[in-house]
Amino acid sequence: MRYPRLLRSALAFAFIPFAAVASAAHVEVQGGRSYMDSYGANTAFVEAVFADRPIGDSHWTWAPDVSMGWINGRSTHRYDGSGYDAHDNVALFAGGARFRYGSDSDWYHGFFYSLQGAVQTGRTQALSSIGEFVNTVGWQGKHVSFQIRHISNGGTHGPNRGETMALVGVGFGM
Repeated sequence: MRYPRLLRSALAFAFIPFAAVASAAHVEVQGGRSYMDSYGANTAFVEAVFADRPIGDSHWTWAPDVSMGWINGRSTHRYDGSGYDAHDNVALFAGGARFRYGSDSDWYHGFFYSLQGAVQTGRTQALSSIGEFVNTVGWQGKHVSFQIRHISNGGTHGPNRGETMALVGVGFGM
């Protein structure tokens, strides 16, 4: 029984730097509705966006962006012959970059585009491979955000319907 305790201690120690970095991030809890074709499902995400970094001498900035999400399974009563249905719940872990234009004082600085690579746990008609791409366009204020997000494998594995969702977020930090 010595090893489980040692393992727990090692994991706790390993996560100390991540906790320190996360304290400097803008963290959001997001919820909304995702659609594959015309079939809806509830979805929730927790996302952390870190400090903006300039891209050269331009007015563009980028920020590291990580997220964990959940998309409920759904009953579509539709079978496409691919061996996949839409019943699986999907847990998703993603990381990438969020891009913005302008400075903090510009009215349009809240608008952003985010690109992330992701791994996921389910196999559905919409998300059929372990690797997915996450594209998000939206607006982020200090405590609220509005986003349209699309998750797809980019045609690397069929079927490739993708999930498209509208999200509203409540933010903390930064």
